[in-house]
Amino acid sequence: MIDAYPKDLGDMDVTKLSECISACYECAQTCTGCADACLGEDMVADLAKCIRTDLDCADICATTGKVLSRLTGYDPATTRALVEACRTACRTCAEECEKHADMHDHCQICAEACRRCEQACAALLASLK
Repeated sequence: MIDAYPKDLGDMDVTKLSECISACYECAQTCTGCADACLGEDMVADLAKCIRTDLDCADICATTGKVLSRLTGYDPATTRALVEACRTACRTCAEECEKHADMHDHCQICAEACRRCEQACAALLASLK
């Protein structure tokens, strides 16, 4: 879709932008799935923080993906702040899921998706400077 945008995007690295958008949506879906899987576990009370972190990360990633997809009237300061927040949410969620990854495959899968999104956000941020 980005390639069909009618205006020149200037210095923006379209590849990094596209990769970040994809990583955000993948992470949002994976975090939502992980939260749901945690709710199905027998020890759900022990996973309350993981569930909360998953849901926060999912919402932040989905919002970031949406905002990054809107290129008209691009505001660099808002974009940087949002991508930085997404990177932080992904790091926090990955750290929480990694605590449970030995016992729950869904937490391992989620941690990996969060790390990929964290890296994609970092790469995009580096290209925006």
